[in-house]
Amino acid sequence: MITPEYCRTMARYNAWQNSQLNEALEGASLEALRAERGAFFGSILGTLSHLLWGDQIWMSRFDPSVTAPDVGIPESADMCPTLAAWNAERQHLDGKISHWAESVRAVDLTGELTWQSMALGREVCKTIALCVTHMFNHQTHHRGQLHQMLTSAGFEAPVSDLFYLPET
Repeated sequence: MITPEYCRTMARYNAWQNSQLNEALEGASLEALRAERGAFFGSILGTLSHLLWGDQIWMSRFDPSVTAPDVGIPESADMCPTLAAWNAERQHLDGKISHWAESVRAVDLTGELTWQSMALGREVCKTIALCVTHMFNHQTHHRGQLHQMLTSAGFEAPVSDLFYLPET
């Protein structure tokens, strides 16, 4: 379904997108970042926090060096009180995601992953490849929401097309 190269590309894309989001929002007031914007997680900062939360949850399942957050989905939007707090946590986690992606092998993407889903209230078992794909898709989904919120709030939203990803 997916390859280690896919993971490396998507990890680079994730870090690039998050860096651009931080740059686009630098200097924004906390009021603007916390303003209700009608998105699933309310505000720009709430959506950024939830996205960080989701990556922490998934990476804790793929990489034992990553600790799962100690809050659930309903509290995920409140994890980061400021953009600076989000950026510090984000950069740390993006480093973990990149390290994981650089070391992942094709065999690591085979088999199944079983976990206790608090969202579903039961044990879930899915292929590892599907779960990895979901993590990267979840990022893209919420960054699309962020793009819309930034645009409507008058911020210059960063380019998000994958083919613009700078070469390394």
